[in-house]
Amino acid sequence: MTPWTTADIPSQQGRTAVITGPGGLGFEDALALARAGASVILAGRNFSKGDAAVAAIRDQIPSADVRFELIDLADLASVDAFADRLKGQLDSLELLINNAGIMAPPNRETTADGFELQLGANHLGHFALTAGLLPLLGKGEDARMISLSSVAARQGVIDFDDLNAERSYRPMPVYAQSKLACLMFALEFQRRSEAARWGVSGIAAHPGVSRTQLLYNTPGGHPMRRLRGALWFLFQPVAQGALPTLYAATSPDAVGGGYYGPDRLAETRGHPADARIPAAALDQAAAARLWDVSEQLTGVRFAT
Repeated sequence: MTPWTTADIPSQQGRTAVITGPGGLGFEDALALARAGASVILAGRNFSKGDAAVAAIRDQIPSADVRFELIDLADLASVDAFADRLKGQLDSLELLINNAGIMAPPNRETTADGFELQLGANHLGHFALTAGLLPLLGKGEDARMISLSSVAARQGVIDFDDLNAERSYRPMPVYAQSKLACLMFALEFQRRSEAARWGVSGIAAHPGVSRTQLLYNTPGGHPMRRLRGALWFLFQPVAQGALPTLYAATSPDAVGGGYYGPDRLAETRGHPADARIPAAALDQAAAARLWDVSEQLTGVRFAT
């Protein structure tokens, strides 16, 4: 079988995509989708980075329909304001790529709403964003919500007794929990979409081990930065890491409830393929509980 690449992306003319996180994977997603003809909205918390990403895409694709919008996923008021702006600007939305992330700050930090930062930004912020944009997604043709997980999700445990790591904070286990939550969210979204006939597919993807900006966007220092510098050859290029997300977002063969990642070396690198879903993510009772808790924490409700 010929490996899937960006050359296999079908025309995205007439489709609108929202991508959180304008750097790294998000930039590569936006570049590829803009090249395929999509109208792209990059969303992030830093105007200068967002404007620079838009300029870089237009340098390569002068005709690109791409713009930047401000959102802080660690602030539910900002998430709500972003969703309200888009509902006033768009008639429909075909792609929502929940890509932005924070990885393993050395000390426990909190969002504007008091959630542990990784759970709050990686999962709860995107959960609330998806709820806010669901009316637009419901009007899109072949609409898809893509949730970015990680190979770290394999070690994740949803600790319902200490979900916000108030009693015990360990950076990587808390990161793994947040990324497991992202995967469980996509799978539960698909089940609820089918039951309620939202007409939107929930799909998960992960980038393997890639040279993204994730560690550099993380508050505080991180020992993995030094490791990545010394072992740079173990990290695949970010454009390669973006392929599973782009496959999930555009391929006719990607299915609701699917999970896609690289196909080589224990899913750390390669081309898009079916990824192994950890047993914890297959616990439907836990996924339903996480959904209910997420609604309670964020104060949002999904249309039924």
